[in-house]
Amino acid sequence: MKTVCVTGASGYIASWLVKILLQRGYTVKASVRDPNDPKKVGHLLALDGAKERLHLFKANLLEEGSFDTAIDGCDGVFHTASPFYLAATDPEAELIDPALKGTLNVLGACTKSSSVKRIVLTSSIAAVAYNGKPRIPDVVVDETWWSLPDLCKEMKLWYVLSKTLAEDAAWKFVKEKGIDMVAINPAMVIGPLLQPTLNTSAAAILNLINGAETFPNATFGWVDVKDVANAHILAFENPLASGRYCLVERVAHNSKIVKILHELYPSMKLPEKCADDKPFVPEYQVSKEKAKSLGLEFTPIEQSIKETVESLKEKNFFGSSAAR
Repeated sequence: MKTVCVTGASGYIASWLVKILLQRGYTVKASVRDPNDPKKVGHLLALDGAKERLHLFKANLLEEGSFDTAIDGCDGVFHTASPFYLAATDPEAELIDPALKGTLNVLGACTKSSSVKRIVLTSSIAAVAYNGKPRIPDVVVDETWWSLPDLCKEMKLWYVLSKTLAEDAAWKFVKEKGIDMVAINPAMVIGPLLQPTLNTSAAAILNLINGAETFPNATFGWVDVKDVANAHILAFENPLASGRYCLVERVAHNSKIVKILHELYPSMKLPEKCADDKPFVPEYQVSKEKAKSLGLEFTPIEQSIKETVESLKEKNFFGSSAAR
């Protein structure tokens, strides 16, 4: 089987990607910031097949050349490493530099290795949907949409800006160098956690079940972490895969998420009202056609939410008595 590199391998999506790649017989060269930190790599080393086919490498997004060894000799590279915070005190240092410079560092390492056939970039729906067009029920967002950097700056959407700049720079780079790349653009990713730390998108569910009085007036696309990991592998393995792939099982306002939680856990204390009195942020549609052309079948959001809650309980992020 092939050898592939996964950057930022201890992250939420990347951990699932490593798990499924190992299950499928791949040899995985995984880059992490500290291969000796058991909190970061313990869950990876415990995966089936890790002993035989998982190799850890130290690499830093901002350090040019630090990915060379991990990428050398790989058939494919999954570049998932990129910070995801919604609140940043120094957006340039915390989000934009690691996303943008990190992506160019990884792509630069790919140009040095003649073995690399395809790069799969983990982008985000953030790089797609923020362009000032109305997102209302009859609007369908698809892969042709691009977020506008100036609008992101104006609205102080720093994470959105970081993903938009990084993906845009990546496409320009691979076009110039003649490298084959596919981008995966997932929405809010939920589902079971493999890593011991809480990630930003799972925290969106935790915040609703952890005794909050209100739910935010916000609408997001949602998708299961296992589907996202599978989409990366399908995009690598399918020679016809090209361009970008939006991944959204369903677009839902937080009020709908609370309703699903209430149906799954009738006795759980859940927020009953919205955080503000404004009209609910409207729901919209995201095209699934291109994702389905990869052969991807989406996990229903209800199942993803249930598995997220069970995982948060299991990892003691909130009291198990709260979710009987």
